[in-house]
Amino acid sequence: MGENTVNHERQPSHRGKVAAAVVPLCGLVAVLAGGLIAYLNRDFVGWFAYAPLSNQPFSVPGAAFITRGTQFGLTLAVAGLLILAFWAGYRLGRRGSTRP
Repeated sequence: MGENTVNHERQPSHRGKVAAAVVPLCGLVAVLAGGLIAYLNRDFVGWFAYAPLSNQPFSVPGAAFITRGTQFGLTLAVAGLLILAFWAGYRLGRRGSTRP
C-alpha cells in the first residue's frame, strides 16, 4: 500500500485574505469619519449669569451642547471601535487555534 503524500491542510482562500484586510480598514475609516463628524458638528453656546453681589458677570467659556450630528459621529466612531475589537479578537482566536 502506498503512502499518501498529498497535503490535506486547507489553504486560505483569496476571499479570506481580502476580508482580513477590508474589515479592519472599514473599522478604521468608521472611527476616523465618526471623530471628524463629531468634531465638525460642535455647537458652542455662550452662557452667562449675573452675580448681583459682585457686580460682575459670570461666564463659562466653551460650554457645548451635544447636537444630533455630534451624536451620530460619536455613534459611528464607537461602531468602528467595536468592529476593530471584534476583528482583533477573531484574529487572536484564529491564531491560537492553529497551534498544536
